[in-house]
Amino acid sequence: MSASVVRIAAIQATPVILDAEATVSKALHLLGEAAGEGVKLAVFPETFIPLYPSGAWAHAAVLFGGFDQMWSRLWANSVDVPGPHIDLFIKACAEHGIYCVLGVNERESARPGSLYNTMVLLGPEGLLWKHRKLMPTMHERLFHGVGYGQDLNVIETPIGRVGGLICWENRMPLARYEIYRQGVQIWAAPTADDDDGWISTMSHIAIESGAFVVSAPQYIPRSAFPDDFPVQLPDDGKALGRGGAAIFEPVQGRAIAGPLYDQEGIVTADVDLGRCMTAKRLFDVVGHYSREDVLRAPLGGT
Repeated sequence: MSASVVRIAAIQATPVILDAEATVSKALHLLGEAAGEGVKLAVFPETFIPLYPSGAWAHAAVLFGGFDQMWSRLWANSVDVPGPHIDLFIKACAEHGIYCVLGVNERESARPGSLYNTMVLLGPEGLLWKHRKLMPTMHERLFHGVGYGQDLNVIETPIGRVGGLICWENRMPLARYEIYRQGVQIWAAPTADDDDGWISTMSHIAIESGAFVVSAPQYIPRSAFPDDFPVQLPDDGKALGRGGAAIFEPVQGRAIAGPLYDQEGIVTADVDLGRCMTAKRLFDVVGHYSREDVLRAPLGGT
């Protein structure tokens, strides 16, 4: 492969539900497996550690009673950033020469209370970036605090300029535009969305950003939940997240790997970052196609 070609991956896996230590151990194994296949950037799903609070069961948390045990166990198995769990991933990145985007439920042990839906970029150098989801979606607001826009960053790494957004943040035009302005080349999109419309969103962002997009969804079969899971689950037997991991190229928005459904797996693609420049020659949303001058002043402004 040429110097501009990088192997990237979406890791579609099931967490060991509400068990941070076991989920971290599984994720580290998968990271090593990806590195063994020559992957230089691996993206894990949204809030992979220790579980995504799915609307299939989490909506009941709007009631004042009944979720105390769930909340306590979720907090106990969440991740401090920085913290000891993150240190294990940094060590693994250094050992394998790989970069990793990881979705976690983030806590602040020094000030116990709120949780955040957070994505981190880790590499051999350490913790490179932390971003908290700007606006938890619907039922997620029962679990996660809101993030803040100051952490919308693109990070220069030896394998390219890495940025991205979490799940339905990818529907937020202004958030996307901030990432576009920073020249992203590899767009990480940890998610729990397994609908067909999500694939269309990822394809559009690849074209609009001129970047390769890595979509890493949840795969959560009903059988993954422990017998002592503290919340009633739907009894239809269906998976609570069917996956759909895929990688998209920037010129036509085509899926060049995946989507993968209904199983765990690592979806990989060798991407030529030179294609980002080809895409930008055709359509540069923050350059020759930007026209920021047509934007009006904010509501109430002058």
